[in-house]
Amino acid sequence: MTNNLPLSNLRVIDFGTAWAAPMATQLLADYGAEVIKVETRTRLDGLRLGRPMIGEDLAGGDRGLWPELQPVFHGINRNKLSITVDMKTLEGIKIVKDLISQSDVVVNNYSPGVLDRLGLDYESLKEVKPDIILISMPAVGDVGPMKDVLAYAPIIQALSGLMSLVGYDEDEQLVGELQAPWSDVVAAVHASLAILSAVIYRNNTGRGQYVEVSQLEATTSMLGLGFLQTQIHGSSPVPTGNKDLYSPNNNYRCFGDDQWISISIQNDNQWSSFKKIVGNVDWIEDIKFSTNDYRIENIVELDQNISEWAGNMNRDELVESLQGLGVPSMAVMNIEDQFIDPHWQDREAYAEIEHPHVGIEWIYGMPWLLSETPGSVRTPAPSLGQHNEYIYHDLLGLDMDYIAHLIATEVIN
Repeated sequence: MTNNLPLSNLRVIDFGTAWAAPMATQLLADYGAEVIKVETRTRLDGLRLGRPMIGEDLAGGDRGLWPELQPVFHGINRNKLSITVDMKTLEGIKIVKDLISQSDVVVNNYSPGVLDRLGLDYESLKEVKPDIILISMPAVGDVGPMKDVLAYAPIIQALSGLMSLVGYDEDEQLVGELQAPWSDVVAAVHASLAILSAVIYRNNTGRGQYVEVSQLEATTSMLGLGFLQTQIHGSSPVPTGNKDLYSPNNNYRCFGDDQWISISIQNDNQWSSFKKIVGNVDWIEDIKFSTNDYRIENIVELDQNISEWAGNMNRDELVESLQGLGVPSMAVMNIEDQFIDPHWQDREAYAEIEHPHVGIEWIYGMPWLLSETPGSVRTPAPSLGQHNEYIYHDLLGLDMDYIAHLIATEVIN
C-alpha cells in the first residue's frame, strides 16, 4: 500500500467490468486504496476485448496480446492489481471469500442475482467479514419491476430521458446522438462517494453496509431541470441545442480550418464588454440587440452577425481578448488542443505512464488535485493475473504447491 495517500489503509475487491464499477474503484486507487481486480480468462472484462488501436500483435483474442493493449482499459484500471480465478468452482469461491475476509470494500456492477448465485451476497459476506461494505451498481436496481433489465450506458441514457434532450432542436433530433458513456461516469462518481461515506460510517460505528447505486437513478439525478419542467408546467422538455436563457450563447466559426469559439453572454455588463471587442460595426448598436430579451427574440439574426464577424478573427487571440474583459468564452478544442493547452497541462489533465506492452502512453490524469494528500497515477493497468503470486502466496499464505494445483485445475485461470 502507498502510505502517503489518503486511502492507503483501504483494500477494495473489484468485481467490476466495463466502465462504471471499474472507474469507481479507479478513483479510490488513485488516492492510495489497494484495489484488487478479480478477473477470469473464461469471461474477460469487456474493455479488454476487441482489436486494439495500438500494438503490433496480430494473433488477436486470448491467443495474443490484445487483452493487454486496450487504451480505455489502461486508463480506467491504472493503479490496480489483477488476479484470475474461476468463481464457478468451490475452490475459487473459497479463495475469494478468504480474500474478502482481509478486505474493506467489495464493488460490483453485475446484474441482480449474480452475487447471490455465487454465494457472495451481502448476508454471506457478513459471515466472512462482519463489517464488510458491499457496493452493487446494477443498471436499474436490485429490486423493482425493471430489475431484470440488462443495459450498458446508451440504453441507461435512453431510459433516463437524457437521450431525449440531446440534439440541435426537436425537429433535428437523431437517434443515438449521445455516444459517450456519460451515465457510467456519473454512476462511478456516485459510487465512489458512497463508498467513502460507508467507510466513514464503518469507522465510526463498526458496522458495514450494503449500498445499491442504480446507474439509472444516478443518471436521472442529474436531470433536475427536465423533471421540474414536467412537474411544474406539465410539458416534456425537448432538445434546445445551444439555446439558453441568455443570448448570445453558441459556438461560432473563426478564421482557419475548423476553428470555433464558444461565447456565452449572461448580463448587460458582459454585452457591453463584448461590444468593445467587436468594435465599430453597424449591427452591434442596433436596438434589437440592446437587452437580453431583445437578443433572444432576434437570436437567429444575432448569431448570423456574430458568425460573420468571428469568421475573420483568429480564434485564440479572440478568446484571450474576450476573457480579458470578462466575457465568458473558450476555444472549442480538439484532442490536440486539449493536450497542449497550458491550463490543462498545469492541472495535469493527462498523465504519462509506461506500460510493459505498449511503452510510454498518455492517459487521463487526476480528476481532483487535493492540496495536502494529492493522488497520482503510479502504475500502469495490470496485465491479466499479473499479481496472482503476490495475492495468493504473499497475502493469503497459500503454498506454491497448492497454487500450482489451482493453476493445473484451472481454478486460477
